[in-house]
Amino acid sequence: MSRIGKKPIPIPQGVDVQVQGNVVAVKGPKGRVETRIPEGVTLEHKDGHLVASRSGDDKAAVHGLVRALVNNAVEGVTKGWSKELEIVGIGYRAEMKGKSVVVFSLGYSHPIELPVPEGITIAVDAKQTRLTISGIDRQKVGQVAADIRGLRPPDPYKNKGVRYVGERLKKKVGKTGAK
Repeated sequence: MSRIGKKPIPIPQGVDVQVQGNVVAVKGPKGRVETRIPEGVTLEHKDGHLVASRSGDDKAAVHGLVRALVNNAVEGVTKGWSKELEIVGIGYRAEMKGKSVVVFSLGYSHPIELPVPEGITIAVDAKQTRLTISGIDRQKVGQVAADIRGLRPPDPYKNKGVRYVGERLKKKVGKTGAK
């Protein structure tokens, strides 16, 4: 039995949840998020909470998934989601070009221009080595952060590159000379 799927989702004040078929629309103070849910799982309103229930045991695999997706949408429209990245390396930096493009200098022969997707905001700190990606859709925020990290993943030998804040890297020892 799914333990996550059984937990009710609290609906805060000012949040409106509408279920139409297999699409759940959550509207709150920060915006609106639509989430598609698989067949076989239904959502019901019960005294200020949203409860996910499945049609049978064959839908146990998606029961917890549906609850987590809807809960992420509710949290996104109330608090929002954010990820922080740091850029490590001499000469490695990022800067905003207007509000819709981030320009990265990551040791390549050319700067990399990355357009900011709709619904996502990226803030670069004063030192130009720390980025904060925020938005209301958790999946989109995580994907944009992963795309930026993928521009120059952390190098295991020199520890240079783009990494998540708090990410621990295992530094490898370089080659030693022949005996």
